Amino acid sequence: MKSYLAAAIQMTSTPDLEKNLTQAEEWIEIAVRRGAELIGLPENFAFLGREEEKLAQADAIATKAEKFLKTMAQRFQVTILGGGFPVPVKGEATKAYNTALLVDPSGIEISRYEKVHLFDVNVPDGNTYRESKTVMAGNALPPIYVSDKLGSLGLSICYDVRFPEIYRHLSLKGADVLFVPAAFTAMTGKDHWKVLLRARAIENTCYVIAPAQTGNHYERRYTYGHAMIIDPWGVILADAGEQTGLAIAEINPIRLEQVRRQMPSLQHRIFT
Repeated sequence: MKSYLAAAIQMTSTPDLEKNLTQAEEWIEIAVRRGAELIGLPENFAFLGREEEKLAQADAIATKAEKFLKTMAQRFQVTILGGGFPVPVKGEATKAYNTALLVDPSGIEISRYEKVHLFDVNVPDGNTYRESKTVMAGNALPPIYVSDKLGSLGLSICYDVRFPEIYRHLSLKGADVLFVPAAFTAMTGKDHWKVLLRARAIENTCYVIAPAQTGNHYERRYTYGHAMIIDPWGVILADAGEQTGLAIAEINPIRLEQVRRQMPSLQHRIFT
């Protein structure tokens, strides 16, 4: 693993698939021009609209999103995470997997994760979310992708961040970098987003790359923003704020080793 720049992209995705992909491409190109070698797109980067509309277009979204990720990775010669898009479930017309896909610079899929924890919550602002109505939960722990160049990368999606056992599994498997792409609600984000991300970084002494959605997507659907990159000590290295854009920061193996030497908590675990 060497030092390199990573970028967490922040978008305001809508129900317009083509517009979303165009927006994503623009930010990927900006990230590449700024030197990023590892780029993360947020959950729902390709489509953020009504659940019934998502299901009706799931085949098209999945096909175009996957092709887009592979094309962008190959064109710009970078590794890209598509942080979450619907992939239809075979034999189940009313459900899709919320899928994160990691693609290498040759355009080859190197890691895939189907979101396990589904957001079924009555939020205090009056909005009700029932992700399980249209999403099939994955049934496997997130994978680790080991790269000599980028380190060991662990995947997760949004609501997973509230379940620390996911990240403990990833750290046990040797993760250096934890991806948390999200479309965090504005209401919960203001109180919990930064706290949870910093906690996952600190307790696992890992870098956290958290691409995010921001603003108003349709009707009453608002997200919090603040895509960020956090170091293993819990220091926020970059924060995209509330506008579309990106957070970009260095992933440094020397810093990783330093923190793990100063705070060797991973070595002190009793229960695994």
